[in-house]
Amino acid sequence: MPRRGLPGGTGAPVPFAQFIVKAHGRCNLACRYCYLYAGPDHSWRARPALAGDDVLGRTADRIAEHARAHALPALSLVLHGGEPLLAGADRLGAFADRVRERVPDGCRVHATVQTNATLLDSAAIDTLARHRVRVGISLDGGLPAHNAARVDHAGRPSWAAAVRGARLLARRAPEAYAGILTVVDPRTDPVELYESLLELAPPVIDLLLPHGNWTVPPPGVPAGAPGDPRAAPYGDWLCAVFDRWWDAGRREVRVRLFEECVGLLFGLPGATESLGLDPLGAIVVETDGSIEQVDSLKSAYDGAAATGLDVFRHGFDDALRHPAVAARQSGAAALAPACRACPLLAVCGGGHYAHRYRAGSGFGHPSVYCADLDRLIRHAAARLAATAVGSGK
Repeated sequence: MPRRGLPGGTGAPVPFAQFIVKAHGRCNLACRYCYLYAGPDHSWRARPALAGDDVLGRTADRIAEHARAHALPALSLVLHGGEPLLAGADRLGAFADRVRERVPDGCRVHATVQTNATLLDSAAIDTLARHRVRVGISLDGGLPAHNAARVDHAGRPSWAAAVRGARLLARRAPEAYAGILTVVDPRTDPVELYESLLELAPPVIDLLLPHGNWTVPPPGVPAGAPGDPRAAPYGDWLCAVFDRWWDAGRREVRVRLFEECVGLLFGLPGATESLGLDPLGAIVVETDGSIEQVDSLKSAYDGAAATGLDVFRHGFDDALRHPAVAARQSGAAALAPACRACPLLAVCGGGHYAHRYRAGSGFGHPSVYCADLDRLIRHAAARLAATAVGSGK
């Protein structure tokens, strides 16, 4: 493998190891908070709904080319949307097989589909499992009340279909169950929501902060000075869930955000966009073959994720050389002075890149969640220290 880029921004570019492929560019739901379809970026309107065979074939070739050029021992293939199951489980499975056939020997392909679960039935689950495609589910929580904003295009609730799909997956193919992704809502009871998700038997829970920034702050976060310690509603919410998870001995379920936080406190490398200084390792292919940066950037402004590249004319190494990607791989050098001087830098890493945006001055700011991340990291460090003292270490 090429040498990893260093936190200070030196070293060779880090090859992509996660390829997010938009199999279908539309969704059967119309979630009221969706930043992708109801946000500032409108690029999806001009793209085809379904990724054609030519796009998928060329994408498989480009992934294999990148894996071969950088001797990747493994890569992550994420089948995404929109709602990717609108493309059909057979089509998704066939594409995963195509990528596996084309990558060099010794490169493992870990394929996952990220779905709202409403279209999961026995046939789809069996097909995905047969093609070794694991299933990640996006939900707002494990109760109907948590999912009131997740409605279809006629305004009808999606909960019944989603929970039916999630429970069927857990029962029929637990080995194919990748976990549940939930966006934090500080208006919910944190422990109630966490325990409701446990009822759906996920092996992993991903807790994500909603995509807000300094121009359009998330609910409950004032658009004032970065790091204002008086307002950390998301940090408080996460600390409550952290305590519930920690006190249970971390045995009930993996919570990726908390595992990352603890690992970074121990000095381990990170593997998430939300924390740490590890360079960006993900790239997106849209339904028309356009190569783009991750979707979260679309919450900032129209065209924020665009690169001007596509799989027909460009390889993924061209994307590595794109100025925006290079900036995101430059580690601490790309962060605001306040972040570089912060004692939590190695753990926080400036937070999620999209959350640093302010109109007129770009992404060179601390995260809009600066106070929340400070609250969570210090709380996790205190719990870790107390455990070490209690164990006599």
